[in-house]
Amino acid sequence: MNNRLPRLTVVSGLSGSGKSVALRTLEDLGCYCVDNLPSDLLPDFVRSVLDGPDPPQRLAVGIDVRNRREDLGHLPQALADVGTMGIDHQLVFLDTRDDSLLKRYADTRRRHPLSRQGLPLADAIAEERRLLKPLVMLADRVLDTSDLNVHQLRRLIVAELATDDSPGLSILLESFAYRRGVPADADFVFDARCLPNPHWNPSLRPLSGRDAAVREYLDAEDTVRDYFADIARFMDVWLPRFENDSRSYMTIAFGCTGGRHRSVYLTEKLAEHLRNAGRAQVVSFHRELD
Repeated sequence: MNNRLPRLTVVSGLSGSGKSVALRTLEDLGCYCVDNLPSDLLPDFVRSVLDGPDPPQRLAVGIDVRNRREDLGHLPQALADVGTMGIDHQLVFLDTRDDSLLKRYADTRRRHPLSRQGLPLADAIAEERRLLKPLVMLADRVLDTSDLNVHQLRRLIVAELATDDSPGLSILLESFAYRRGVPADADFVFDARCLPNPHWNPSLRPLSGRDAAVREYLDAEDTVRDYFADIARFMDVWLPRFENDSRSYMTIAFGCTGGRHRSVYLTEKLAEHLRNAGRAQVVSFHRELD
């Protein structure tokens, strides 16, 4: 049994600032995550996790304006109660400029949580800022997500949060399409365009590398098996060298023509390989699919 107490990260912020992406990324990195938890239930939640036979080492909870207004005022006391249990905790607040929020809501056509009160969107954002101002003042970290897309936000979460108390190298795996350009911040880029392309099979074309039929097709190809084996062997040998050089995180990218089949397949396959090798800090995403 692991007797080490877990670490708690509370994620808050404005609606549309990327809280859901942040929580999903933390979940990928091994956190036990709960979203939209009433703040006054936070101590009970932590106690219930601690009472389990093998508590997770990292917890992440989303708390925001979806809480009842009176509940938000309970968060300072709730965090104090968690601290008395010996739990190290941090509050991370995601902030975003109004113009970015307005554009995101226009693009997604989602309703703001406060719109049900009959407020226009700009007024709802202003009211949310007012309600969350005490949390901004309480936050250990405020991250500005105004100019970040979903992939850049994932990288920021890994860089800022994943390595605080987690030994080992944090690894981001990304698939992409060459026709849309190579990711600028990738440390390693592998070109999968030399491999058999499922796109030319009419039954596989609508699918992606996440689908079983595409995986089975590529698994059956000798060239694909050899290609992956060489990359896996390279990573097994060299990732520990970067780790020993005090590197905290790394981005590995796979590209193919459309970013849908081969690169996605290889990204997921390497993520599985690394996790099976004992690396918990692995996040994968697909630029052309996600």
